[in-house]
Amino acid sequence: MLGRRFAFGGDYNPEQWPAEVWPEDVSLMNRAGVNLASVGIFSWARIEPRDGEFDFAWLDEVLELLHAGGVRVDLATATASPPPWLLVKHPEMRPQLEDGTRLSSGSRQAYCPSSPVYRRHAERLVRAIVDRYADHPALELWHVNNEYGCHVSHCYCDASADAFRVFLRDRYGDIDRLNEAWGTAFWSQRYDSFDEILPPRSAPTFKNPTQLLDFDRFSSRELLECYRAEVRVIRERSSVPITTNFMGFFKAVDYWAWAPEVDVVSDDSYPDPADPLAPVFGAMQRDLLRSLGGGKPWLLMEQSPSAVNWRERNAAKRPGQMRAWSYQCVGRGADGILFFQWRQAKAGAEKFHAGMLPHGGTDTRVFREVEALGAELASLASSGLLGSRVEADVAVVFDWDSWWALEQEAAPTRLSYLEGVFSWYRALAAAGVTVDFVRATDDLSAYRLVVVPHLLVAGDRQLEALDAYAAAGGTLIATYQTAVTDEDLHIRTGGYLGVLQDTLGLWVEEFTPPAAPDLAARGGTPPPALAVEGDVLGGRAEAGLWAEVVRVTAARVEAAFVGGVEAGRPAVTSNARGAGSAWYVATQLSDDALLHLVLHLAELAGVERLPRVDGVEFVRRGGLLVAVNHGEEAVTLDEPGEDVLTGAPGRELELGPQGVAILRQAHCGDLDGTRRARLE
Repeated sequence: MLGRRFAFGGDYNPEQWPAEVWPEDVSLMNRAGVNLASVGIFSWARIEPRDGEFDFAWLDEVLELLHAGGVRVDLATATASPPPWLLVKHPEMRPQLEDGTRLSSGSRQAYCPSSPVYRRHAERLVRAIVDRYADHPALELWHVNNEYGCHVSHCYCDASADAFRVFLRDRYGDIDRLNEAWGTAFWSQRYDSFDEILPPRSAPTFKNPTQLLDFDRFSSRELLECYRAEVRVIRERSSVPITTNFMGFFKAVDYWAWAPEVDVVSDDSYPDPADPLAPVFGAMQRDLLRSLGGGKPWLLMEQSPSAVNWRERNAAKRPGQMRAWSYQCVGRGADGILFFQWRQAKAGAEKFHAGMLPHGGTDTRVFREVEALGAELASLASSGLLGSRVEADVAVVFDWDSWWALEQEAAPTRLSYLEGVFSWYRALAAAGVTVDFVRATDDLSAYRLVVVPHLLVAGDRQLEALDAYAAAGGTLIATYQTAVTDEDLHIRTGGYLGVLQDTLGLWVEEFTPPAAPDLAARGGTPPPALAVEGDVLGGRAEAGLWAEVVRVTAARVEAAFVGGVEAGRPAVTSNARGAGSAWYVATQLSDDALLHLVLHLAELAGVERLPRVDGVEFVRRGGLLVAVNHGEEAVTLDEPGEDVLTGAPGRELELGPQGVAILRQAHCGDLDGTRRARLE
């Protein structure tokens, strides 16, 4: 991306404006430091106004203007929103909900991902665009589609049913194997042929759990097949890098499967400025995106310069907050900061979504902040940040299969997979620990500490890899609802956990999550609180949401439940495993208790911890320490080094609210040899 400078810019939609405005756009982009514009994302109806008739004259003019102004182009394939004529001509390509409702035009993303009609017309459009612009001198990136699955991630129509059957034949080979995997002996669900299988449409009560999981897997893959089809067309004519914009922790799409298919990992991110936890969740999302690309620099494709327009209440970003969140991305591995969108729209469903150039024009706070950030990022081209990697020696296992399965309806109690992961991330962040996200089967050898939250769906290969990590000297932490089922959602009988029983030195006899009478019709009743006690938790602490009866075989009890049916039973355990150790947490600890435990484990594992200052986020990238003050009060840093933004010394450096410092320190900034070998 752009070689020796940070990418800076955003979505540019010139088709929404008269041609007389376009030269002014380019002039103002130059003023703001914009060097990359995403063009054509929702332009299908303008490029192909009628079936098979293409109009490129306007796009030719736009690209020439951008090129003459020195602005590089992230050119979209325009397939994200089919034009009305296509949906009228082929109503069968409209997506169908599980209750049979067909979605119509008048919005966006109104297509079934499995529709042969959609794919045929999309590929024809892509071929026309690539044939015309593959050699254009402004072309920097290809932008395939947009936010796959954002509005229609699962389609239940007959075309999807046909594609689902193909997916199942490929996965299982024969119908007997599918019946075994799906447990169809239950509720008389046995199939005699793949032709009898439908998507999990609306049904009288609970649907088959493995069918639901397979449909989630299928739906993610069908969207990926749409992407792959467009990539094949592009690669016939072009070697320019390709991306499509991810959406962070987006449940419907397994980005582990997608990430190897893109040349540049890019992300759309919209934390809520009114949410006090937004900076921490934002940091977690940035770490995921970096991790998906194996640690390589990534691109923030979209963020808002200020308020969005799709929440019930849309808070504007506070002065300096856009800059602070942008540097959070840079600190956590981004080599580009882009926005939705360049010029705030005057019509359409997103006219109240902020733009880099707002309705009020250039004499506005938003434009001044955009202009200042563009200049500042340009000044950092030789700072050492660009192209460098982030240092982390703690990993968190993240698994889409477990996310999908854990939140199915027929479960011991309702749990949120993402909230469980976030609770651990918050504790690690509060402890000054930087995190990578991984799969259980990745090479974990460079990490001193690996956290495994709620890996409900775990095959033998995953469990063996986790056991091997601990045996080789790592510190492993597993939580409740880990390794409860195999990859077919069959229970691991005999105490759950599979081979992790030996790793952890325990087995689980029973789930006993705290509950209250089911009074939902009358407003509901909160479940009773739990209490746990142990030195590793800082003494007596609160817990909740989950409890279980743990039977220790070799493990040491580090904390126990206090009161209730679990009184005296293990809540937190540790077990020596080979050269390492394995810990188990059988409840949802309070934030304070979890922080105590994380601090203890980080010290035990020899994890490097960054400074801890209330409200300030620290992350180390390329030997530079990036500090972002998300708090409402000024703080004074006491760190060695010099701020590359201001030249001020890090000692006694005052950082105002939403302030940023980038400290160059005498630190072993190079990654150690083991981690470098893993990343490269």
